[in-house]
Amino acid sequence: MALQTDYADVLEAAKSAGVNLTGVKEDDGKLVLTGTAQYGYQRDQMWDRIKTHANWQNEVAVILNVIDSSIYGNYKVQAGETLGKIAKHFLGDAGQYKRIFELNKDQLKDADHIQVGQTLKIPNKASSPAV
Repeated sequence: MALQTDYADVLEAAKSAGVNLTGVKEDDGKLVLTGTAQYGYQRDQMWDRIKTHANWQNEVAVILNVIDSSIYGNYKVQAGETLGKIAKHFLGDAGQYKRIFELNKDQLKDADHIQVGQTLKIPNKASSPAV
C-alpha cells in the first residue's frame, strides 16, 4: 500500500483526466495500473504525472488501452486562447493550428474566431505523410 500512497497524485490525475482505472494493485514491488482512456491525451496526462516521480521506471507498470485513437482528444477553449496557442500546447508547434481548424470546420468558419467554452477536437500529434 506504500506505493499507492506515494502515487496518490497519479491516481487523482488519472481520475481528473477521465481515465478509467479498473485495476490498482501492488505486485512484486511495483504499482500496477490497468484501465482505459478515451483518448491519447488522457493517457498522456496520466503519464506526465507518473514521470514527476524520481523512481517511476522501477516502481510503476501501466497497462492502459486507448478507446478512440482517431483524434488526440477534445479540448475546451479558455479565455485568451487562439488556435495557435492550442496547437503549440498539444502539437508542439503553433503553425499546426491549421490542422485543428480543418478538423473542426463543422463548428469553425474562421481560424481567427474561436469562442471560450467551445470544445474542439485535437488531431493526433503525428500524422503519417500521404503516399
